[in-house]
Amino acid sequence: MATLAVIVSLSAFGQKKKKSPELKVSTKSQREAEFYFTEGEKYFILEDYAKAMLYYQRAMEINPENATIHYKVAEVLSHTNKQDDLLRASLSIENAIKLEKSNKYFYLLAANIYSSMARFDKAAQVYENLIREVKGSEEYLYELAAVYQYGNKPDDAIKTYNRAESIFGVNEISSVQKIRLYLEAGKTKEAVEEGEKLINAFPDEERYVMALAEVLTQKNMISQAIPYLEKFTTQNPEAVNAKMLLAGLYRDSKQEQKARPLLLTLFDDTGVDLRSKLLVLGAYSAELGPNRSGNNFDAEKESFALELFEKLQKKYGNEPNVHIIGGDLYLSTNKPREALQHYTTAVELGDVNFEVWQNLLLLEVQLDQFEAAIKHADLALEMYPNQPMIHYYHGYANLRTRHYPESIQSLEQAKKLSAANLAMLSEINTLLGDAYNATKEYEKSDKAYDDVLAYNPNNVGVLNNYSYFLALRKVNLEKAEKMSGQLIKNNPDNPTFLDTHAWVLFTREKYKEARKIMERAISTGQANAVHFEHYGDILFKLGDVDGAVHQWEKARGLNANSETLNKKITNRKIYE
Repeated sequence: MATLAVIVSLSAFGQKKKKSPELKVSTKSQREAEFYFTEGEKYFILEDYAKAMLYYQRAMEINPENATIHYKVAEVLSHTNKQDDLLRASLSIENAIKLEKSNKYFYLLAANIYSSMARFDKAAQVYENLIREVKGSEEYLYELAAVYQYGNKPDDAIKTYNRAESIFGVNEISSVQKIRLYLEAGKTKEAVEEGEKLINAFPDEERYVMALAEVLTQKNMISQAIPYLEKFTTQNPEAVNAKMLLAGLYRDSKQEQKARPLLLTLFDDTGVDLRSKLLVLGAYSAELGPNRSGNNFDAEKESFALELFEKLQKKYGNEPNVHIIGGDLYLSTNKPREALQHYTTAVELGDVNFEVWQNLLLLEVQLDQFEAAIKHADLALEMYPNQPMIHYYHGYANLRTRHYPESIQSLEQAKKLSAANLAMLSEINTLLGDAYNATKEYEKSDKAYDDVLAYNPNNVGVLNNYSYFLALRKVNLEKAEKMSGQLIKNNPDNPTFLDTHAWVLFTREKYKEARKIMERAISTGQANAVHFEHYGDILFKLGDVDGAVHQWEKARGLNANSETLNKKITNRKIYE
């Protein structure tokens, strides 16, 4: 509120007409009132409203017929936003308006006070009075319309915008608001007509035709939106934003072949901002991933998206966001090594978000690039020390590189940060079981494995490792046999699980049963050196030394570097 515009000059106190001789202010009283008013103004400027109010009230006691003093009292009271003060403010400003009907600032303060009180009916009436009483104040029709909107009177708001339009002509303010009001009322036809009127009034304004197209799109009327954009872009070839929107609508309406020529041109156009191009590629990435997982593979579409990306990379090769979208695209098209390359470049070029680090680490561990994963996890933890997934990948990579103490430290931190995520805790405990077993902290290892099985009794990785490690340690063999038995019951054709169960049986000296299970493992055709070696050990225990040596020789053919295996063959016996 412009305070200075409503402050009367000192002489104005004496110029005010009075209703009766009894209210006439003497010259001395006038000077006294002027003093208090001036002091009030000083404290008002200093925002010491309590002192300002004291002086304004003293001035008003001396000169109660001065409209400006009532205005200032109302202005001070309106600063608190307390309902009692706002009520008092409304009374003061009404007094000001009664005393002086031609000051627009009085009306504006009154409207503001009533709006703060959510008395939109009163605020609307104030604006109506302002427009009627103060010449040249028709510009406040827009505020009046807004008040009607706040007061949930859309019809009155539309009528008021039409009144403004009849004076000021078709314009963005009134048209946009009317479109919004029509849409909220479900009057799509009227909203479209309003949009067309705005476009016809400003035929060269790109954002107006785009706004109408977006309105129609939101109402699932893409087919009606497209012609507006086609006509405008034909008449305005330089309208790249409208072209980009048109290409998007072509894609949304399954007209991919119409979208592609536009997109190829737009991606070569330096006038199109990078963010718009990234959004297009982001849309392709979001579509291509689910297409692959849903057996809806579209090689042509994938090739086109990657062609667009190559155009982008040539022009913006030093932009991290370009490489991020490249990583996303290659990830969506099942090209993990290319995706990893772009995510790596992105983190080297600048700050990236957590999701990029997560994708990078996931790909590195999936591609067995564990040293790189450790390095990048260390960097990521500097920025995201409280993200459990980064600690998890750090622990996982260290486990795979046999850095067991470092792995345990990271996994325990991940566990602390994942207390509420039971599925995540299960994954972490699985790795902790392996890590603690490697450091011979068997009690902790067993506890971690037991916690996993309490959450998921059929966790195949834990059932396999836990039972196998117990067999190697020759402890809790009954429990080990139960777990490995459960494992092959649910996975009867898995050679690794069959081998584990056979070895548990071997450790329990159930050699005949172990032989049957191991023969099942070998019959799968997927046996490896360990399976043949174990089979030989079983045969040896059953007294078939020649058969045992034969199986050990098969194992050596797959793993010639095992000293133990070579000793078994040379000496024709096993070593406990």
